[in-house]
Amino acid sequence: MTMLTRRSTLGALCAFFLAPATYAQERPVYYTTEGVALAGYDAVSFFDSSSPIMGMPENSVMWKGARWHFTSQENRELFESNPRAFAPQFGGYCSYAMAMGVLKSADPKAWKVVDGRLYLTHSIEIEEVWQRDQAEYIEMAEQNWPALLYQE
Repeated sequence: MTMLTRRSTLGALCAFFLAPATYAQERPVYYTTEGVALAGYDAVSFFDSSSPIMGMPENSVMWKGARWHFTSQENRELFESNPRAFAPQFGGYCSYAMAMGVLKSADPKAWKVVDGRLYLTHSIEIEEVWQRDQAEYIEMAEQNWPALLYQE
């Protein structure tokens, strides 16, 4: 790892932990201020394309208090038949933050499907850190979820 890479990673981590935490007790699924999960990206598209595709409001469904958009009626029906198969892990909150015991928003452009499950992180920089030891971070995040979501 070069000095520049270390500095940019350190900078990303500092910014990440200094950013305000997300309060989620009322929101089991992370969504935008407009109430849209995955910032409008089609949850099914993470699994069947090389990059996520923006969904359309006319192909949407309500699930877990959020509106989910899809590129087609077919993708909407796939999601409705088994939403947990397509929804991101940890309610769509940042997987790395969940491993650290913190709730943070996630960027749908910072994602990875691991063992058939969708994981999001806060940013591309955080995704790079998370991927270095993703199995351990996933295990840590699973231990923190859902207790962290419903903390008092």
